[in-house]
Amino acid sequence: MEFGLGLPINDPARLPEWARLAEEDGFATVALLDRLAYDNPEPLTALAVLAGATERIRLQTEVLLGPLRSTALLAKQVATLDRMSSGRFVLGIGVGGREDDHAAAGVPLNQRGRILDAQLADLRKIWGGSPYPATDPVEAGRAGAAGPENWGLGAGAGATAGIGPRPVTAGGPPILIGGFAPEALRRVARYADGFICAAPPAWAAGLVRTVNEQWDEAGRAGRPRLVGQINVAVGSAETIERGSRAVADYYAFTGRPGWGAPMTDPAEIAETVAAYREFGADELIFYCYGDDPRQIELLAALRG
Repeated sequence: MEFGLGLPINDPARLPEWARLAEEDGFATVALLDRLAYDNPEPLTALAVLAGATERIRLQTEVLLGPLRSTALLAKQVATLDRMSSGRFVLGIGVGGREDDHAAAGVPLNQRGRILDAQLADLRKIWGGSPYPATDPVEAGRAGAAGPENWGLGAGAGATAGIGPRPVTAGGPPILIGGFAPEALRRVARYADGFICAAPPAWAAGLVRTVNEQWDEAGRAGRPRLVGQINVAVGSAETIERGSRAVADYYAFTGRPGWGAPMTDPAEIAETVAAYREFGADELIFYCYGDDPRQIELLAALRG
């Protein structure tokens, strides 16, 4: 089982330091979350900087909120990052659920699943070199419109020219779907290469079983890549306190005190690592909300 690090979001200038240290300590991936109406770095931009600061480590969104973005521009950004990182980028993607993010992007919350389904199909087409149709599902969702005249494109607007650059990886970079709802799980077999499961092993079992069953029913070869994620905060009492406060602030929108609280006991983290390994996970991401990079070395010792 491989291990990755989710990076703290409160100080973007320190992210290259985190990425270099993670690479030196043998982590396989660095990941960044995505919000729009929040004080966090834009993940594709930040990961592009980290690509230049590192040589081997994978760069992953966990997860990018696809419906908030234009499909054509997203395809170009991802392909550019894939090329400039020599194929190290992994697109973790999902719908998101915060009303403020969708309001800021002008995307109806109740259309986000339909938009993402269309995006996932169109991204592969674009990365394969096909012309992209002008009926961008994000623009359609924003306008709630039925025809090109309502997208500012003019009646009868057709497909655009091919959108480059072409990714290093044939067909585009790996795609991982993150989420818990049945609709999210169904997308894994239909569009993706794997599943991001931000849940403890006991809770994850049913989700992963469903993903595997749908994968087989779809006739997909092999099995989906399984990436687990746990929130952690280790080290000094101050680091743990800062990390815990950051998690509480991030999940305050749920109205559920303690939701997403980080694991802080090294023994508990080690047990969870063992459980995910027994569970058959391909990778486990330690997500750090606390901003002390000394946590990297401590977490490296807990990989087993």
